[in-house]
Amino acid sequence: MLRIINVVGARPNFIKIAPILNEMARHTDEITPILVNTGQHYDREMVDFFFQDLDIPAPNLNLGVGSGTHAAQTAKVMTAFERVCDDLVPDLILVVGDVNSTLACSLVATKLGIKVAHVESGLRSFDRTMPEEINREVTDLLSDFLFTTSGEAEGNLLKMGIPREKIHFVGNVMIDSLNGHLSQARNRPVLKKLKLDDEEFVLLTLHRPSNVDNSMVLKGLLNVFEQIQHRIKIVFPAHPRTVKNIEKFKLTKKLKSLENLQIISPQGYLDFLSLVDKSKLVLTDSGGLQEETTVLGVPCLTLRSNTERPVTITVGTNILVGLDMDRILLEANKVLDGNPKVGKVPPLWDGYASKRIVDILLREMKS
Repeated sequence: MLRIINVVGARPNFIKIAPILNEMARHTDEITPILVNTGQHYDREMVDFFFQDLDIPAPNLNLGVGSGTHAAQTAKVMTAFERVCDDLVPDLILVVGDVNSTLACSLVATKLGIKVAHVESGLRSFDRTMPEEINREVTDLLSDFLFTTSGEAEGNLLKMGIPREKIHFVGNVMIDSLNGHLSQARNRPVLKKLKLDDEEFVLLTLHRPSNVDNSMVLKGLLNVFEQIQHRIKIVFPAHPRTVKNIEKFKLTKKLKSLENLQIISPQGYLDFLSLVDKSKLVLTDSGGLQEETTVLGVPCLTLRSNTERPVTITVGTNILVGLDMDRILLEANKVLDGNPKVGKVPPLWDGYASKRIVDILLREMKS
């Protein structure tokens, strides 16, 4: 029996871990999966939403580390997780994505001589001002199994000196979750509740520090959204960080003046997926949304100067518009005028990435 600790810490992790746990559950005679939630995202209501929507079993352990600076949060996770490893003596730690918990648990496992599997390896924005980029690089260097979502990720890893035999192109577990829950999402009443019609609204998400911690940037984006909402309704599930900064920069009056921009609370996985699926266009600075829109065929404008998911641009429906306000408006108007970018689904984004991961772990760990 392989004893595998699966680590989650933030909401994007839950979407990635759910199908892996489901696949491990099919191998009860070979794998003992243990779910550890570090508590990096500590909004209890939203965490419960995601566990319920994704049918994730209750965590075996909740570390409850909460908020803090990057250093403080990472240190809290490391201290708590070391005790977990000492008590449970796992054969493998499986981490997903690029949050502080991913880095912290990988460091602890490596120092204890425990093998590490990193799901979503090799993604690079090449921007070290983003904490996630540092987390990705260090976790990849520490990992024994590096599971990639796209071809260019392998190239990034090889340039770091990662041995080719450690790298496994398996596809995208985010899409495993999407495919497994899309029919449920399409039956949710969220559009009716919000009085929305199919493809008659733009979905907006905005939370990255580069966009919401700078008053001039945030004001400029609101000016662009003002022009877009004259043509079509904008639905905005507002991140707490963004709301806080809108108030801090005295932009609340400006936001409220946008009569066709509807602010809603953050949504659970199924309701949010329903909104993505039925939207005319997505405006975002999120990473995972670039992937989900590509698979759903929904046009996406990424409000960042870089992306760690370039396959969504070269193959998918994503366009990187940066913070060029004229470009954002130009590309949005193309979509609204009926000329969206048409993309395809990248290779192996077929809903079977989790099966490939578990098959590889069983084969390699038992050899």
